[in-house]
Amino acid sequence: MIVNTSNAKHYRWGDDKCDGWFLLERHDLTVIQERVPPGGYEKRHYHQTSTQMFYILRGNAVMERGGVRYEMSEGDSIVIEPGVPHKFMNMGNTDVMFLVISTPESHGDRVEAE
Repeated sequence: MIVNTSNAKHYRWGDDKCDGWFLLERHDLTVIQERVPPGGYEKRHYHQTSTQMFYILRGNAVMERGGVRYEMSEGDSIVIEPGVPHKFMNMGNTDVMFLVISTPESHGDRVEAE
């Protein structure tokens, strides 16, 4: 079955301004396509057991990972290991589209960080 943003399970986050689509939803692996509008961001947090990889499809973003900020653009990826605080931000003027690949699933594994 072909899965894309028109038929995937959808959710809203980030004060209902950001979108996520489950392209693959399993307990051992998830692939989510997300959209963050200009000025949008995710609260700083970490995951207890999940490793995540973020891959930028379109736009520019900033990933704060373990206290260090990384500028990301189309084709860039970054891995976030369990226990590492991180925050995804769109500081640009256009939407950022990206993939978040998590193993095991990250939903229910999130802990807010300062």
